[in-house]
Amino acid sequence: MKRIQNKPNTILWIEAAGFSLLLGLCWLGELLHMPHYIFGESYEFNWHRALVRTTFVLIIWAWVHFLTRRIVKRLHYLEEFLRVCSWCRKVCDEGEWLEMEKYFKSRFATKTSHGMCPECLEKKKQELAPAGDLPSDAEPSSN
Repeated sequence: MKRIQNKPNTILWIEAAGFSLLLGLCWLGELLHMPHYIFGESYEFNWHRALVRTTFVLIIWAWVHFLTRRIVKRLHYLEEFLRVCSWCRKVCDEGEWLEMEKYFKSRFATKTSHGMCPECLEKKKQELAPAGDLPSDAEPSSN
């Protein structure tokens, strides 16, 4: 469960760098008259062609960026879940099943102890007390 908090931003930045490189290559190719050398077109700079390419790259970039953000957000949400065995209560940590105490000690440097929540304590008192002998907040009497 080791997560890098900036991972979603890193992916989007790499994506932005790639699309920026594409835009730069579109304009550089036009400035260096690559269509003239490759396709034999006129030697002059064609603003229209460069703007059309830029528009299409920006539209595709926006679409890919939106989809990538949705996917990364969903993956980040799913990674936040902690898988716990419903039978033995072991925790899955990077493919390894650890006892809950070991998991908390390894991930959070937290010591664990056992106790009872107030609700469970009340249930146990009711189970252990003979029917009607002790009140629910039984206190020992001093005779």
